[in-house]
Amino acid sequence: MNLLHFKFQLQPCFAHTNHPTSPPFTFWTKSDNKPRTILFRQQKLRAIASETEATLIEEVAQNEAVNYDWTQEWYPLYLTKNVPDDAPLGLTVFDKQVVLYKDGNGELRCFEDRCPHRLAKLSEGQIYDGKLECLYHGWQFEGNGKCVKIPQLSEGAKIPQSACLKAYEIRDSQGVIWIWMSQKTPPNLEKLPWFANFDRPGFRDISTTHELPYDHSILLENLMDPAHVPISHDRTDFTAKRENAAALFFDVTERTDRGFAGYWGSEKDRNTPGYIPNFLRFEAPCVLQNNREMIDKNGEKHYFTGLFLCRPSGQGKSMLIVRFGNSMKPPLALRLFPQWYFHQNAGKVFEQDMGFLSSQNEILMKEQVPTRQLYINLKSSDTWVAEYRKWMDKVGHGMPYYFGHTTISFPNKPAVVEHAPAGFVASLSASQPAKGGIGTMHAPNPANRYFRHVVHCKQCMNVIKSFQTWKNALSVAAFVSTALAILVSGRQWKAAFLLSTTLLLVGVQICSSAISLNTTNFIRTHRRI
Repeated sequence: MNLLHFKFQLQPCFAHTNHPTSPPFTFWTKSDNKPRTILFRQQKLRAIASETEATLIEEVAQNEAVNYDWTQEWYPLYLTKNVPDDAPLGLTVFDKQVVLYKDGNGELRCFEDRCPHRLAKLSEGQIYDGKLECLYHGWQFEGNGKCVKIPQLSEGAKIPQSACLKAYEIRDSQGVIWIWMSQKTPPNLEKLPWFANFDRPGFRDISTTHELPYDHSILLENLMDPAHVPISHDRTDFTAKRENAAALFFDVTERTDRGFAGYWGSEKDRNTPGYIPNFLRFEAPCVLQNNREMIDKNGEKHYFTGLFLCRPSGQGKSMLIVRFGNSMKPPLALRLFPQWYFHQNAGKVFEQDMGFLSSQNEILMKEQVPTRQLYINLKSSDTWVAEYRKWMDKVGHGMPYYFGHTTISFPNKPAVVEHAPAGFVASLSASQPAKGGIGTMHAPNPANRYFRHVVHCKQCMNVIKSFQTWKNALSVAAFVSTALAILVSGRQWKAAFLLSTTLLLVGVQICSSAISLNTTNFIRTHRRI
């Protein structure tokens, strides 16, 4: 099961497909902290003289801004299975920092990542006797956010009532933890995403988490851009070949205040009898999905889902939960591959795009103009991108910052660069070789695969530890075998021990290769030194 296979290649066996309808859309109040919006006069798109107007996406009258408050939404926080059992986890939604952890009863809790004492990050702390402890001065908090211990408190003195934590509502739904960001408005459970296929009996999925060094809107652009796949991901798997890059068609069938949906496919196949195009749906605030159903030769119906759950994790940063699932029993060839292999392959796909998207993020911040003045959007490749940016025009005023098609709003406060990592990442980094020394794959770096994925995946973390253990054991065994080959006098024994050493060193190399697959970034051939 491969990222690219589900990311865009959804056209085979698309017959008998039923597309889910959008949930009901409601209006809500505007954000109190409405960001400054910069409006720009309509300007003519730059185009090569030989291009006709039909080549570019037509400019149509835009709908007026709608009521939107980014805090009154559910955001995907983390995969439930990857939440640490014995350590707090620091996460961010836009510019709000939160700490997620399991209390003494194993119940998930989420608070503002700030100790009320002196503002130290609670994600730098620990779980002590089931309580969240700030490791700066040892203040401890129960699951309800109430402070129950202050070591420095005078005898007989009472703990201040203000020494409590601000809580966030979270829900564990279908293996994903969702957070409701408003602390003023009760959570709207009708908005909590629900994906029918993931609740079907026998439905299996491969889910991964990736932290990425660019804005979540650029990430969403990339995920809804099928035109780049044959070029950027050429030969990453059997579905991506640069010679297949061609004009595409797009048919928008839904356009609401909550998102949009429609069909797309290859222009040359559009009129082929029996051809069924792909279907894409974007749902506020940051959910992108593809669903399909198919009936096999035995008449059995199977369900497939490619799901992308994006979370804005700060200025120029995002976190993505990727979920690929189906109800069909995988072929033997796929079952032979361990899941961590597909995890590292997904990391490779994101690394192939990372240089482009990071530079795109940099230019958008530098130019400070809407995307309409910078992009040359083609009808035959960029329709979803234009739809998404136009949707941002309608709702962006209710976000801390955004890049729209004709409007933009920059952050009121510049991002704070943390030179010392916090929380779960810091503890992992501290337990590994020093920064800049041997084992630099463990140095905190958002562009490094280890910190983009492995630290957020218990399975891959355990795989690396297992391979490292085997590598150490095989290395010791190879050393002993080599020593014995030197010490023994019989030629047959020497040969046997030397053969043993060779096999053991092969095992060491296999372990090293497996570790490298999980921790080393993909580098294009022409960029390698």
